[in-house]
Amino acid sequence: MAEAVVRNIRINYEVIGHSGPWIALTPGSRRGYGELVSLAREIAAAGCRVLLHDRRNCGASEVEFDGSASEHEVWADDLYELGRQLGADHLVVGGSSAGARLAILFAVRHPDALSGLLLWRLTGGQEAVDKLAENYYGQFIKLANEGGMAAIGESEHFKECIASRPANRERLMAHDTGQFINVMTFWRDCFLESARLPIVGASEADLRSIVAPVCLIAGNDVIHTPVTARKAAGLIPNCELHTDVVQKLADDHLLKEWDRKEWRDAEPRIAQIFTAFLQNKLIY
Repeated sequence: MAEAVVRNIRINYEVIGHSGPWIALTPGSRRGYGELVSLAREIAAAGCRVLLHDRRNCGASEVEFDGSASEHEVWADDLYELGRQLGADHLVVGGSSAGARLAILFAVRHPDALSGLLLWRLTGGQEAVDKLAENYYGQFIKLANEGGMAAIGESEHFKECIASRPANRERLMAHDTGQFINVMTFWRDCFLESARLPIVGASEADLRSIVAPVCLIAGNDVIHTPVTARKAAGLIPNCELHTDVVQKLADDHLLKEWDRKEWRDAEPRIAQIFTAFLQNKLIY
């Protein structure tokens, strides 16, 4: 593990592999990057360098609440700057769920630095937007209104951030409660607006603007629907879609929650698909 100061925030990161093209992978939700280490190693074995990092407010990176853009846009800009510092002027950017949103917004905001996208478990639909907006933002707005930043520090997620980086407690406690609520409210509003979009975080125009090659693996639950994957694949000009990596289910009989074991068990297949895509379309 290593650390870099990215736009005034200390970001925890790791590079797996010693040479070759750069691939950046990001997990879903606000989880730390550790769950992607085994997948990163399999991909790196094909002759790549895989960059993993904890986004701000995730894992062992610092907490900070920037209301200048949506949370996923902030994350995309952080990754761009981190890559620039490491000499990765061109990145294949990949991710799952929230990590996929980051990747797509990286493509939209920094197209000149993008070589391709590796996406799995795209998020879309009203049910996803309503549930995740509350999970990511609504619950913290309520906590801050009721108990200030002390209550935020005792929440499950931010307790984990403090455990991973003890100095985050002081950063949280020093944060103005009203400003925190304002940023969370803005981020929630940005997220809620995505209900009318083909996928959370990106418009039809955004998806059509992506000219780099894209490899997309569909989900099979009500948050990461196959419909969402098909919509995205139909809009992105150069997209390779895989619909059978996990159990293929009818659109009206999807899982209520994503099956973490199913996706862990599918990692060798995911690595194989992504490696073949990189070899055929991008880096060799």
